[in-house]
Amino acid sequence: MSTTTEPAAVENTAAGPAKATGRGPWRLVWNQLWAKGSARFGLITVAVLVLSAALAGPLSSLGGWTPEEFDKRAVDPYMGGVPIGDFGGIGSRHWLGVEPGSGRDLFARVLHGGQVSLLIAFTATALVVIAGTLAGIAAGYFGGRVDAVLSRLMDLTMSFPSLIFMIAMMSVAKDVNRILLMTLVIGLFGWPGIARVVRGQTLSLKHREYVEAAKVGGARSWRILTREILPNVSGPIIAYTTLLIPGMIATEAALGYLGVGVRPPTASWGQMISESIVHYETDPTYFLIPTVFLFIAVLAFTLLGDALRDILDPRGGRS
Repeated sequence: MSTTTEPAAVENTAAGPAKATGRGPWRLVWNQLWAKGSARFGLITVAVLVLSAALAGPLSSLGGWTPEEFDKRAVDPYMGGVPIGDFGGIGSRHWLGVEPGSGRDLFARVLHGGQVSLLIAFTATALVVIAGTLAGIAAGYFGGRVDAVLSRLMDLTMSFPSLIFMIAMMSVAKDVNRILLMTLVIGLFGWPGIARVVRGQTLSLKHREYVEAAKVGGARSWRILTREILPNVSGPIIAYTTLLIPGMIATEAALGYLGVGVRPPTASWGQMISESIVHYETDPTYFLIPTVFLFIAVLAFTLLGDALRDILDPRGGRS
């Protein structure tokens, strides 16, 4: 016996249940999401950021520069490499100005930096959600020793000073793929949070009538977990996932800022902010450009995640 996953908030909409309107539950979620101004801003901004990161190569080609290409004519060698022109050299030649000293195009570097930052954030979030969901469902459904072992593992992982441990691991590893390593390191410490959420949801669902009926009908544990439990915890998982992404973006930026993230010439927002500190007094635009993009990305994902949580998991949002 299976149930259809319907967000909790759908029952309270003026349009009524999905069956009465002929629209699916996720269509109603979309309508509620689009009706909220903050969620609409977050959704549009996230779409633009993701599309810009995915098309970083073609878009930077439109500007005429690659992220590693130097333009010595855009900086003044007699003034310590300060960009020529107002606002960090912003103009028709360089749409967001140039990097002091090297003259690298900031428009191209911001796009490719966003590509790296979002790739790490999305991949790490995917690892966290998969591991946390599997651990949470197993702990909540099976209970006993399985729950005890997984719960202690969650507590142990959460007790680590994660940022310090990340810095240490990133500093020790030298000749490795930095993007892959950062993804694994960030994901290593993020799964217990979502595991606890899923465990709590599973504990409240495993004694429901439809689960008991599936057991009486001879359904195996795997079928019950995938057909009865998982679809009914998908709402909180989706909401939690969206709220995880801004934290992952900020963590990647923090590691880049501290100098243990991706290595030059690969660009990332955190790395660009770190390099801009030296030039803040002479060229504040270089500091503002990546900072504004980082702020907008974190804000957009946070607004979108808050709205999804309120719609898909209203009880969890109020608790």
